[in-house]
Amino acid sequence: MFKVLTRQRNKRRFLTMSLAATSGMLSLPPECDARDDTTRWAFLSDTHIHGNPQYRFRGFCTYQNLRKITDQIGADMPEGLVITGDLARSRGSADAYENFKSLLAPIARERPIHLCIGNHDHREDFRLAFTGSARTAAIEDRHIVTAMAGPIRMIVLDTLLYVNTFPGMLGKLQRVWLETYLGASDETPTILFCHHAPRADLLDTRRLFEIISPARKVKALIFGHSHRYEFSQRDGIHLINLPATGYNFTGAQPVGWVEARLTSQGGEFTLHAVGGNTNQHGSKRFLHWRT
Repeated sequence: MFKVLTRQRNKRRFLTMSLAATSGMLSLPPECDARDDTTRWAFLSDTHIHGNPQYRFRGFCTYQNLRKITDQIGADMPEGLVITGDLARSRGSADAYENFKSLLAPIARERPIHLCIGNHDHREDFRLAFTGSARTAAIEDRHIVTAMAGPIRMIVLDTLLYVNTFPGMLGKLQRVWLETYLGASDETPTILFCHHAPRADLLDTRRLFEIISPARKVKALIFGHSHRYEFSQRDGIHLINLPATGYNFTGAQPVGWVEARLTSQGGEFTLHAVGGNTNQHGSKRFLHWRT
């Protein structure tokens, strides 16, 4: 089995959060440090799975969307998945997370899946749904992941401030942790993941970039929240806004997921649109990392 993990500290314990298959909790080995020239990953966001599989919003059945996407991913398995938050709809719930896990279980048996927490996730319900054993220290009551993916280091951050409210925040302790971690790590190209969109909805965006802009190893920040598919830059760091898996806010935006081929020099990002505006389906974006 490959790991399917997230990481969090609570009540002075640091937990590896493991995505459970419906048949039981997966047994996971330590993370692999092998670095190949290229790694291929699937990036998703804003799945918004409800406790009722028939739930629809804005004309979309979020459960069916994710099932279609997991079928696509499973047919040509990447090396792992990252899902940047809002896993559940509205306020999170135990039954929503059970539905989410059941849809991801076939992939979870084979590949690592790293999860962000979004503003529509409930921290305690999330903890109860994804449990594991102690690994390494992070920040109490914050869900943080670090993982190697071939030539890339991934860091998943926690921007949940309040459930079902729009803005998010890293907070001072998490920013201090990030600065310390980056300072102690080697020069492996690093991609950060979080839920909230910088500039617009992440309240401590300025303080975050005071940390990551001078750290040349940080190449990209990938996030969701806005239900838009966009690319931009700040201080040479690529800002990649993933499309929503569950539903869009405007008809101009796709609903789907992004396939990423990552190297130490850059990345190729391919949109897989399963609904909404499908005009960009199959489109590719090539990015070169800053040096």
